[in-house]
Amino acid sequence: MNEIICPNCKKAFKVDEAGFADILKQVRDHQFEEELNSRLALAEREKISAVELAKATIKNAVQEELAKKDRELSELKATSNAQLAEIVSKKENELTRLKSTSDAELANRLAKKEIEIATMKSQIQSSEIQKKLDVSDAVKVIEKERDNLVNDLRIKETETKLLEKSIYEQFTNKLVVKDETIRMKDDEIARLKDFKQKLSTKMVGETLEQHCEIEFNKLRSTAFQNAYFEKDNDSRGGTKGDFIYKETDDSGNEIISIMFEMKNENDETATKKRNEDFFAKLDKDRQDKKCEYAVLVSLLETENEFYNTGIVDVSHRFQKMYVVRPQFFIAIITLLRNAAMNSMKYKAELNLMKNQNIDITNFEEKIDAFRSGFAYNYDLASRKFKTAINEIDKTISHLQKTKDALLSSENNLRLANNKADDLTIKKLTHGNPTMKAKFDDV
Repeated sequence: MNEIICPNCKKAFKVDEAGFADILKQVRDHQFEEELNSRLALAEREKISAVELAKATIKNAVQEELAKKDRELSELKATSNAQLAEIVSKKENELTRLKSTSDAELANRLAKKEIEIATMKSQIQSSEIQKKLDVSDAVKVIEKERDNLVNDLRIKETETKLLEKSIYEQFTNKLVVKDETIRMKDDEIARLKDFKQKLSTKMVGETLEQHCEIEFNKLRSTAFQNAYFEKDNDSRGGTKGDFIYKETDDSGNEIISIMFEMKNENDETATKKRNEDFFAKLDKDRQDKKCEYAVLVSLLETENEFYNTGIVDVSHRFQKMYVVRPQFFIAIITLLRNAAMNSMKYKAELNLMKNQNIDITNFEEKIDAFRSGFAYNYDLASRKFKTAINEIDKTISHLQKTKDALLSSENNLRLANNKADDLTIKKLTHGNPTMKAKFDDV
C-alpha cells in the first residue's frame, strides 16, 4: 500500500499498487502534454519572432537603399535631363529589381522557417511517441515486479500459515502428553500421600527398607548370585547404616561394596528433613565398614527437581556418594557393578601382585626417592648451566665490545688512508707562495 497526501486538504489516504500505478501514469501523461503544448507555443512564438525580424531587416535594408538612391537622385538633378532620365530609368529598374529580390528573399526565409517548424513538430511527435513507449515499458516492468511481489507475498503467507499450524499441532500434542503425565503423577502422589497418612513414622522408614529389600530379592537368584545384601547390624562405631551390598568373583576378589541408607518421611511431619542432613553420617558409616560407595535412597524433598532427575552424583560433597529415588535402587547397583566389573582385571592384577609379596609401598617410595634425587640433581645441573650461560653471555659481550673497537679502528685507518691518498703537492702549496716557489724551482 502507498500513502498519498492531498495537496489541497492535506489529508492522507492509501491506495494499492494498481491504483498508484494508474495515478502515476495520469500524472506523467498530464506533464508530458503540458510540456508538449509549452514547446509548441514556444516554437510558434519563435516562428512569429523570426518572420517579424526578417521583415524588419528587409524593410530597413530597402529603406536604406531607397534613401541612398534618393540622395543619388538629388545629386544628379544638376545633370542633363537626358542623363537624368536615363539615370532615373536605371535607378527605377534597380529599385524594381531590389523590391523583387527582397520579396523573393523574404519568401525564401519564410519557407525555411516553415521547414524548420515542420522538422521541430516531427521531432516533438517522435519524442512523444518514444516517451509513450518508455512509459509503457516502465509500467510493464513495474506491473511485473508488482505481480512477482504479490506472488511472493502469497507464498510467504501460505508458508507462515502452514508453519503456524505445524507448530500449533506440535505444541498441542506436547501439551496433551504433558497434561496426561501430570495427571498420572498427581494420581500417584495422591495415592502415596493417602498411603503415607495411614503409616506411623517408624513404619514409613521400614516400608522403604522393605521395598528395597523386596526389589533386590526379586533379582538375587538371577542377577546377583554372588552378592551379599543384608542389614547393617554392626553399631560398634556409634552408628550404623541400613544395608550393605558386597559382591566378589569366583576367586574371592571383591568386585564392589556399597553402604545404603534409606530415608523416608511422612508428608504430615512438622519438621522436614533434607537429604544433605544425612550425608556426613552415611560417609562415616561407609568408611567404618570399609565400603567403596555410599548411596542414599531417599523420598525426602519431593519438590526438589535436583533430586527428581534420576541418579544424582554428590561426590563434590562426599567421596563416591550418590542420591537416588527408590525407582533407581536397582539401576544404581547395576551401574556401579558394571563399572567395577570393567576394573576387575586391574584389581585381579593388584591382588596377584600382593600374593607374590611385591611391596607396592616400597616400590612407590623408591620411585619417590628416585624422583627426589633426580629433581635435586636436575636443579643443581640447571643452576650450573645457568652460571655457565651467564659467563658465556659475559664473554660474548666482551668479545662484542672488542669487535666494535676493532671495527672502529679499521674505519679510522680507512679514513686516514683516504686522507693520505688525497694529499698532493698542489694542495700543500695552495696559499703558500714560498713553498710553491721552492717546489717550482725543484
